[in-house]
Amino acid sequence: MGKRRWTEIGLFALKCLTVAYILTGILLLLVAMLLYKIQLSEKVVNILVVVIYVLAGFFCGFITGKKMMYRRFVWGGLMGIIYFVVLFVISWIANQGFPELSMKFGSTCMLCVASGMLGGMISGN
Repeated sequence: MGKRRWTEIGLFALKCLTVAYILTGILLLLVAMLLYKIQLSEKVVNILVVVIYVLAGFFCGFITGKKMMYRRFVWGGLMGIIYFVVLFVISWIANQGFPELSMKFGSTCMLCVASGMLGGMISGN
């Protein structure tokens, strides 16, 4: 692949991730409104946050898979990894320190990657 092709792929990935983060922000605001209006429990809110991450990862993988014509699941998984890493960095900055590494960290990472891969696989044809 030439330099121009990699630049095109990078710009596409950036656009796709930007849309995914906008989608994440809108859905998280919706969850915040639901929390305020109907006072959801913490357990329900945590589940909804994970579902939002999975939906955004799936979206990234699906759109990327539509653009790439080969190894779509790999591209989708890569987008899931990038999506998670950016979430991790934002969390790190917001908490002003290294967040605790727990089972939630690992499972969220795996869900983001797996949903991206699934989106890439389903995007075929």
